[in-house]
Amino acid sequence: MITIEKLLNHVNTYNPGEEEIIRKAYEYADYLHGNQIRQSGEPYITHPLNVAYILSEMHADRDTICAALLHDTLEDTNTTKEEIADLFNKEIANLVDGVTKISKMNFSSKAEQNLANTRKIITGLTEDVRIIIIKLADRLHNMRTLEFKSEFKQKENSLETMEIFVPLAYYIGAYRIKSELEDISFKYLKPDKYKEIEHRINNSSIENNNCLNEMLLNIEEILNNESIPHEIKVRTKNIYGIYKRIDNGENKISDIHDLLSLKIMVDDIKNCYITLGLIHDKYHPINGRFKDYICNPKTNLYKSLHSTVFGPNEKLVQTQIRTFDMDKIASFGLTAYWDINKGDARYTMQQDLRDNFQFFKSLSDINVMFKDNQDFVSQIKNELFANKIYVYTTNGKIIELPKGSNIIDLACYMDIENVLIGAKVNDEIVPIDYILKNKDRVIPLIDELSYGYRESWIEKANTVYAKKKIKGLIESR
Repeated sequence: MITIEKLLNHVNTYNPGEEEIIRKAYEYADYLHGNQIRQSGEPYITHPLNVAYILSEMHADRDTICAALLHDTLEDTNTTKEEIADLFNKEIANLVDGVTKISKMNFSSKAEQNLANTRKIITGLTEDVRIIIIKLADRLHNMRTLEFKSEFKQKENSLETMEIFVPLAYYIGAYRIKSELEDISFKYLKPDKYKEIEHRINNSSIENNNCLNEMLLNIEEILNNESIPHEIKVRTKNIYGIYKRIDNGENKISDIHDLLSLKIMVDDIKNCYITLGLIHDKYHPINGRFKDYICNPKTNLYKSLHSTVFGPNEKLVQTQIRTFDMDKIASFGLTAYWDINKGDARYTMQQDLRDNFQFFKSLSDINVMFKDNQDFVSQIKNELFANKIYVYTTNGKIIELPKGSNIIDLACYMDIENVLIGAKVNDEIVPIDYILKNKDRVIPLIDELSYGYRESWIEKANTVYAKKKIKGLIESR
């Protein structure tokens, strides 16, 4: 059971000296929620306490913890944003306001209210990424206690979680939250499939654990002999991740190459590559199952070396090799900056999101272009939250694009302005409206004397970002 004392003790392990303001936020929230009861029968304050504790596990800053404790007060009690600002500070008040649903009194229907609130959640990223992080922690605790809801609400909440919150967690790199949200949602949406996969995993768990533990001990001995500082963790793929692979044609769980994984953390990048060589010397790698995400990070800043090898008894095991800081980002995404960039984390998160996350520009453009909430949410789901493709461009750079994107869309993301005439894909000349496929190797063809983007290309482009960019370039001529 999470109590205020347990929360304070945990925060004190990474951010001492903030007990007074956090306790004050708790006592104010407890007073405001008064005799409110959750559907579980527990006092309502247990919910914000749990949300705050989830955030403390990410080493969230003081203001985020306080906002988590107060996150439902504007919606469910008589307090105001101004009162919270006066009692605490403007930062906390803004965070609480950011996660508060828009009042139903502003809308003629429940559907309109839901669309407006979905938009508010998603666009919260552009103001302060901590708003999304609090909402993810809020959704995670609500999903953990979903058994107290009706079957209809269980499925409704699970579907919304899959469509909105899972992609948001992925985009900020919060893999732990993403995986747990996927598994809980899957359990309620497809309970029979969930139980079937869970049963199959349990049946093979002893053999799999023996394999992983043997490899762990062998690799530890090798790294100790080489005096490489390290830590190794065992990881089994989440249930929904297994379901997706089976659903895509890998009929046997044993066919999934990354079902079993060892996460190997070392002290620096040089030792990542040395460790990779040492593991390949001991365990035979599978050609085609090596990925260098250190040289080519994922679009949410994930970095690691992945190599699938033959472990004991011919079992496939994926080794994930990374530095300690890379592992924090791999697990927690942007929230890892609370640990890595103490003091400056809030600003570093927002700056990194703005400068280095490809989806941020698209989100901002869609928000400007679509005034209607339904159109906005539909475009976000179709363009940002739908299936992705990853293409290789010059120098091996990886670009993430919505499925269905073409050469024009790619050129706009690469900032190739007014000189595009075509492209080579996998060494073949293709037209500008060629629909790209996953893992295509693309070399844009340019001509400095080219007429540049044509008006007809606005219709040919498939992403809002490309359409807006082409229109702007044409208008500025």
